[in-house]
Amino acid sequence: MWRFFNSRLEEVLGAAMLAVMVTVTFINVIVRYCTTFSFAWTEEITINFFVWVVLLGTARSFREGGNLCMNLLYEALPRPLRLACYLAGLGVCLLFFAALAWTGALEVLDEIDLQATSESLEIPVWLYTVGTPALSALTLIRILQNAAETLRARKW
Repeated sequence: MWRFFNSRLEEVLGAAMLAVMVTVTFINVIVRYCTTFSFAWTEEITINFFVWVVLLGTARSFREGGNLCMNLLYEALPRPLRLACYLAGLGVCLLFFAALAWTGALEVLDEIDLQATSESLEIPVWLYTVGTPALSALTLIRILQNAAETLRARKW
């Protein structure tokens, strides 16, 4: 189970969410084309799942070390400076996603406290926004996993 979590969680969840997004959007287009009726809830689902898919992709990118960097400048630096730049970038990423997880958790708590519901489906809004702190925490884990591998292999 750990091997699956460590290697394919983001891909499976992202693919499932994209499948749901495509399916509900396709159904809405067909229904709107064939009738005068429209499913308002499809936009709500699609927009909120899109945020989750982006955060899942971000976690995967950090896990694989596929995030953007300026290699030309980085490779020209002497090795000690490369390590300093790597650690500085690592610190900024950790700080950003920790802040995103924290503020996302505060938002979820506010929405639970206020009992906010969504416009079309009238379900609790926190069910959508809980993905931000949860997936930010997953991204933090992936950043640390990749950093441990990079530092262990001295690939900075």
